[in-house]
Amino acid sequence: MAPGEKIKAKIKKNLPVRGPQAPTIKELMRWYCLNTNTHGCRRIVVSRGRLRRLLWILFTLTAVALIFWQCALLVASFYTVSVSIKVHFQKLDFPAVTICNINPYKYSVVRDLLADLEQETRVALKTLYGFPENTSRKRREAESWSSAWEGTRPKFLRLVPLMVFSQDETSQARDFLTGRKRKFSGRIIHKASDAMHVHASKEVVGFQLCSNDTSHCTLYTFSSGVNAIQEWYKLHYMNIMAQVPLEKKINMSYSAEELLVTCLFDGVSCDARNFTLFHHPMYGNCYTFNNRENETILSTSMGGSEYGLQVILYINEEEYNPFLVSSTGAKVIVHRQDEYPFIEDVGTEIETAMATSIGMHLTESFKLSEPYSQCTEDGSDVPISNIYNAAYSLQICLHSCFQTKMVEKCGCAQYSQPLPPAANYCNYQQHPNWMYCYYELHQAFVREELGCQSVCREACSFKEWTLTTSLAQWPSVVSEKWLLPVLTWDQGQQIKKKLNKTDLAKLLIFYKDLNQRSIMESPANSIEMLLSNFGGQLGLWMSCSVVCVIEIIEVFFIDSLSIITRHQWQKAKEWWARRHAPPSPQGQDNPGLDIDDDLPTFTSALRLPPAPGTQVPGTPPPRYNTLRLERAFSDQLTDTQEPAES
Repeated sequence: MAPGEKIKAKIKKNLPVRGPQAPTIKELMRWYCLNTNTHGCRRIVVSRGRLRRLLWILFTLTAVALIFWQCALLVASFYTVSVSIKVHFQKLDFPAVTICNINPYKYSVVRDLLADLEQETRVALKTLYGFPENTSRKRREAESWSSAWEGTRPKFLRLVPLMVFSQDETSQARDFLTGRKRKFSGRIIHKASDAMHVHASKEVVGFQLCSNDTSHCTLYTFSSGVNAIQEWYKLHYMNIMAQVPLEKKINMSYSAEELLVTCLFDGVSCDARNFTLFHHPMYGNCYTFNNRENETILSTSMGGSEYGLQVILYINEEEYNPFLVSSTGAKVIVHRQDEYPFIEDVGTEIETAMATSIGMHLTESFKLSEPYSQCTEDGSDVPISNIYNAAYSLQICLHSCFQTKMVEKCGCAQYSQPLPPAANYCNYQQHPNWMYCYYELHQAFVREELGCQSVCREACSFKEWTLTTSLAQWPSVVSEKWLLPVLTWDQGQQIKKKLNKTDLAKLLIFYKDLNQRSIMESPANSIEMLLSNFGGQLGLWMSCSVVCVIEIIEVFFIDSLSIITRHQWQKAKEWWARRHAPPSPQGQDNPGLDIDDDLPTFTSALRLPPAPGTQVPGTPPPRYNTLRLERAFSDQLTDTQEPAES
C-alpha cells in the first residue's frame, strides 16, 4: 500500500464514526435517537437537564409498554366472530315427524312373558303398602311368597333382588325375596335428589347389583318405593325383551293402521303409506312422516294449522302395561330427514282427549370451525365412530361413545339403542354381568369419567325447530256424539270395540309462518384490519410509521447484532494472536526505537507518546516588540530623505 493510502486509512480510522457502522452499542443508540422520526427517542438525547431527560425516558417506555399491551389485545381478539341474523320469507321444507305410542307393546301380547316379573312386583307393592303395621311381617311375607310362588323361582329375581334399606343400620338390608335380613358391605348409591326432600324417611327401597363373582356389589336406593320398583321393573323388562326376536317384537307392537286413524297434510289427505316404520325397543313401533327414504321431501305452501300435518291417533289405553308406564298418550319429535330421532331424550308428549297444536319456527345456524370454535363439520375429526345411520350430531356422538364403552367393558350394548354389527343384546343368558356393568358405566358417564363429554363436539351447521305447544279439549261434548261413532266405523277393520275419547289424541304440527331465521358467524377481524390497528397504535403512542418499524428492526436487531458479533470476533482474533505469537527476546524494549514506515500526520503526531526519560522543551512564543522595523529602515535609508527647505 502506498504511503498516501496508509495515511488516509489511519485518518479515517481515527475520525468519529456514526450510523450503523458505529463501533459500540452506545454510539449506535445515540445515532439512532438523533436521526429517527420517533420524537420521544430524540428528546431523550437532546434534552438538557437530568430531570427532563428522565421524564422523557419514562414517557417513552410507557408508550412502548402501551403499544405492546394494545397489540397483544388485538392479537388475542383476532379469532373472534360476528353473528348476523337474517330473516327471509320462502317456501319451507316440512321436517320429519316421528310419532310413538308411550306404551311400546300391547299388554295382552307380552303378559305371558312378564308373568313372573309382574307377580314379583305385585308382591313387593303389597308388602310395602298393603298391610297394617301391627301384623306379623315375617309370617305375612312367608304366606305371600308361599302362595305366590310354586316351584323354583325365576333366576333373574335372585340376581337382582328388591330390598328395603334402613338408614340407621347401614350394614343390613331386608330382602323381599326371602324376607330375611342380609348383611351388606358394598357401596350404597342413593338415587334421590339432594336438592329436594319431600319427607325424611328412615327406610328406603332399592335393589342390589353385583358383578359375576359377587365380590363387588352396589345397592341403589330411592327415597320413594314407587321409583325404586319402577326402575327395578324396567331393568328386568329390558332383560326379558332383549331375548325376543325383532320381528316378533314388531308384531307385538302397534301397526301404522292401528295407530293412525286420520291423516291430513297441507290440505291433502294422507294415510299409513306416508309413514315409515322405526322400531324403538323402549317405545315399540314408531312411525316417521316425511322421512328421507321417500323420493321427495314434502314442503308447505302456507303457514297456519290448516297447512300442516293433522293426525288423529288411537292410543288404546286398555293395552297399557301398568308397571312400565304411568301416563297415557304419545310422544312426538320433530327432526331433520337425515337425523336420528332420539325420542326418549327430546320427545314431546301429547295427551289423550286433547288436541295438541305445535307451532314451529325454523332456525338454521352456521358456525365457524377451528380456530374460531371447536365445532366439527361432519364428525370425521372426532375420535368416536358413528354407529347410527344418520348425520353427525352431539347427541349421536355421546350415545355412540356410551355404546362403544358398553361393548368394550360389558361385552354387550344397551338394547334400547342401535347396535354395532359385532355387538350383542344385553341379557342374562349371554351377559349375566351386564346390569351391574351398565349401572357402573352410567355412573361414570354422569361423572364425566368416560371422557365422552370432552371428546364429542357440536356440529358446525344444524337446523332447529322452536316449538310452541297449546292444548284444547277434544272432542267437545257436542261433537263427540257423532265424531266417535264415525271414527269407530272408520277403524272397524282394525279394532273390535267402540272408541272412547280417552283412547284418541289429536295432533297438529304446522309452521306459524314461513319466515326462516338464519344465524351465521363470520370473522370479525382480518389481516388488513389487524395491520391497520397496529399502525394506529404505533402512530398514537410513538408517531411511528412502517419505515420507522423497519428502522427499529434494522438498528436494534441487525446492527446491534453485527456490532456484538464484530467485538466477539475481534476478541477471538486477539486471543488467537496472543496464543500463537513468538516469544519476545530478553531485555527491555525501547519504545523510542520503534520506527514507523509511514510519515506522521497531524492527528497521529499529536497522539505520539513522549520518549521515556526525555523532556521535550517547550517553544516560547515570539517577542514581537523586539522588531523595530520603522527605526531600522529610517537609519539605513537616510540618504533617501528629502532635504529640508530653508
